[in-house]
Amino acid sequence: MPVRPLLGAAAGAAVLLLGSAAASPASAAAPAAPADSVTVDAEGRIADGILTLSGTYRCTAATGPVYVSSSVRQASSSIQYAIGGTRAVCDGKEHRWANTGRTPGDLKAGPAHAEITLLELRPSGILPLPVARAVQRQDITLVEG
Repeated sequence: MPVRPLLGAAAGAAVLLLGSAAASPASAAAPAAPADSVTVDAEGRIADGILTLSGTYRCTAATGPVYVSSSVRQASSSIQYAIGGTRAVCDGKEHRWANTGRTPGDLKAGPAHAEITLLELRPSGILPLPVARAVQRQDITLVEG
């Protein structure tokens, strides 16, 4: 049997297979799931000794509880202060968060640096394992009022 007809048949079969795979719904590109993310607003508020940081987050299904944790520091100090924590709802939608905490005496209105973490406590034996799902580090401004 001549080789040319065999090569032609093989090439034709390959084209048919590739064409049907490209047309099948299973191979259609599925929309990408939204990635986990967290943001912080450009301003934090200090009122009556209480600091409030806020922003948005988005997360998808989780195996353990997820929290939005926040901390802040100012250039005049090397100390980073934890400011509250909020339980996150991981349904793939964007949500607002706000954390509040007492301000230590050395936090004042002015430039600051915030670090926000979307943290999951995954079941792992006796103790849950903390896993950072998203982190945002950003310069912000603390304002009175």
